[in-house]
Amino acid sequence: MINEPIPQITVEELAIRLADRDPDLQLIDVREPNEIEIAYIEGFTVLPLSEFSQWSPQINTQFNPSGETLVLCHHGMRSAQMCQWLRNAGFTNVKNIVGGIDAYSLLIDPNIPRY
Repeated sequence: MINEPIPQITVEELAIRLADRDPDLQLIDVREPNEIEIAYIEGFTVLPLSEFSQWSPQINTQFNPSGETLVLCHHGMRSAQMCQWLRNAGFTNVKNIVGGIDAYSLLIDPNIPRY
């Protein structure tokens, strides 16, 4: 089990990375379907933590374990848990988006509703 601090990325850095449209960038949103209905950033794959048992067996085939993977939630707590799990599953380049979609809405795109 890897217990080093999880690398982080700010929402400002995320906005730059999204603008670059890097096709190799892997984007995961771990929020629940009802949260996605309220607020969503284009390009993220939705993997709700509550549905972990349904999507976890395919994670290594759905995503490249060595590819850069950015993880989003509401404020950054659930995404940090997901980052830790991904690292334990063999992912080597995982980053937690600090402040989550709430910070993105506040600092980057006020058109994304806050909840």
